[in-house]
Amino acid sequence: MDLQFTFIDSLKRIPASEWQTLGQDAGPFLDYAFLGALEAHHCVGGDSGWQPCHLLVKDTLGLLAALPLYQKSHSYGEYVFDFAWAEAFSRYGKRYYPKLVSALPFTPVPGQRLLTRPGVNAADLWPAVLERLKTYCHEASLSSLHVLFPHQEDAVQLAELGAMQRHSVQFHWFNRGYNEFADFTATFSSRKRKNLLKERRRLLAAGISFHRLTGCAITAEHMQDFYLCYQHTYLKRSGHNGYLNSRFFEALRQNMSKRLLLVQARINGDMLASALFFTDKQGLFGRYWGCMQEVDGLHFEVCYYQGIEYCIEHGLPFFNPGTQGEHKIQRGFEPVLCFSNHWLADNAFHTAVQHYVAQEKLQMAEYYREATKLLPYSQQNAT
Repeated sequence: MDLQFTFIDSLKRIPASEWQTLGQDAGPFLDYAFLGALEAHHCVGGDSGWQPCHLLVKDTLGLLAALPLYQKSHSYGEYVFDFAWAEAFSRYGKRYYPKLVSALPFTPVPGQRLLTRPGVNAADLWPAVLERLKTYCHEASLSSLHVLFPHQEDAVQLAELGAMQRHSVQFHWFNRGYNEFADFTATFSSRKRKNLLKERRRLLAAGISFHRLTGCAITAEHMQDFYLCYQHTYLKRSGHNGYLNSRFFEALRQNMSKRLLLVQARINGDMLASALFFTDKQGLFGRYWGCMQEVDGLHFEVCYYQGIEYCIEHGLPFFNPGTQGEHKIQRGFEPVLCFSNHWLADNAFHTAVQHYVAQEKLQMAEYYREATKLLPYSQQNAT
């Protein structure tokens, strides 16, 4: 197969229609509008530490495949933690940054990474793509290559090709044919069900109302209210305004409204909290949230229960509420294994990290087993 590889420093280097043809079934976060908004509004590029260098693969018929890529000068916003690897490099007088990362910036959602022309199997391209990426790392003096949150079958293939596989655990909700929220909670043990329902009733008794908005019903004012909540929470917890700015969120509203769900919590008409979700035919993805005032249980309602209700009402099979958080288990979110793949240009460091990853996999397997034991379902409804 005669392939041509090109690295581009911005999605603007190709027409949106060409990218969308490759990524038409890859989910909202590989949409040209999403990745393009990150670039256009300086959430990536510049001094962000995320320098776009997307890979395009062409054959005699034109664009065959594409891979979102970034040169990274830090490890923030990835949700696959390799800070210890960077420290080890530093102790030996070596540079870990910059590195090469295929990821969705600030978005730890598993899914397709190598986008291909309809009818083309990514598995047929990964061997050549991986070799080109390794060569690029050497050419650009990059320490390593990291493919974050790929599909399991891609992760397995990449491991077979020499890019070691790491495991992590997220917590996802699955719609098992529920007609209403009560059908879902009916699967819980009595005590766990009572705790959940009490949590919801307490918020309503406090006079808090909840509103779900989609599509063109989300106005610029709604999005600005959301952003103020998002910014307030980031300032309180991290001391900065967040990785994403108001212009980015407004661009999503303008260009991706059909894929957005906005949940608001209000009290006496005033905004209390808000969360932004993405939808597609695969399911629901919870991404961003913020509140103006901390209220016990409010995060669970806005970010979890409202999303579950939306999935049930719209027949969506799956809800990924975001990474981390064992508190999700008691609310019916089940542990699932996630994957990443890594290749280090220095053979000695690659081997050392490989040993570390092998031990980490054992720990993740035990964590997964223990998390499964904590699910709230009654014995007859255990999954």
